[in-house]
Amino acid sequence: MTQRLGDAAAELGGGHARHLAVRYLADDVAPWLDGTYTEPTGRALFAATSELVHLVGWMAQDEGKDGLAQRYYGHAYRLATEAGDPELAATALRGLAVQAIELGHRAVALRISEKCAETAQHLEDPRAVSYYRTTLADAAALDGDRRLATRALADSRSAIERASDAPPGDSWASHFSVGRWAHHSGMILARLGDLDSATEHLGQALDIHGLDRRRSRAIVLADLGQIHLRRGDLDAALSAWGAFLECSDGIRSVKVGHAARDMYARLDRYQGVAEAVELRDRAEPLLPT
Repeated sequence: MTQRLGDAAAELGGGHARHLAVRYLADDVAPWLDGTYTEPTGRALFAATSELVHLVGWMAQDEGKDGLAQRYYGHAYRLATEAGDPELAATALRGLAVQAIELGHRAVALRISEKCAETAQHLEDPRAVSYYRTTLADAAALDGDRRLATRALADSRSAIERASDAPPGDSWASHFSVGRWAHHSGMILARLGDLDSATEHLGQALDIHGLDRRRSRAIVLADLGQIHLRRGDLDAALSAWGAFLECSDGIRSVKVGHAARDMYARLDRYQGVAEAVELRDRAEPLLPT
């Protein structure tokens, strides 16, 4: 059920299925937690519940409900700790770290990212290792620690390269693909000021490795448009943003809304460019209220 609900959210945004996930959690899973079971069954049940609770937190965050998301991530962490599952505990910490990064809380983001990496230090799945090290690199870049960001990004690259031939597992972290790594690393490089490498990485995420979810592809296209504009290539930015708007139709995600608002504001200075004016008009339905 967590996988089914997660697939829907990854395709169309967290706003589409959160009420279904919450109802399933309250009506079906909660009575099981109150039941009687052996210790191994209890650990498996707590681990599975941690994954579902984390998904609900991610859905809430994707709707812009940061306080609610934070509480769910905290519950997911406690459930994972009770289950004795370090990967799930690290995943919950990563949810909190990403939230802190997006809100600009630099010191908090860095400390939680460090704790996340420490929790995951003995994991064998290279995808999971890359997932958490990439988050640490992002937090370090936000904090202005170029040396730590560069080292963590190199570690994440080595790990994801080791995972390239192995099929993904069932966990949240094991679905961190080369394409998603290319997107995240590109945005970290952009934060560090390397716009050429950032453009190359985002291009790889879209064209070479592919992204199998519409929501993910839309966000990458929006980020690529922003980087093209920062490099002074208006035509490339307009092309990327046009593809972003096409991909965003029907997606309920605050990240897509914020990307549309960012594009809308940046194009305001190009009132004399017909294509820019057209894109702003098309973006208006996506703008957050």
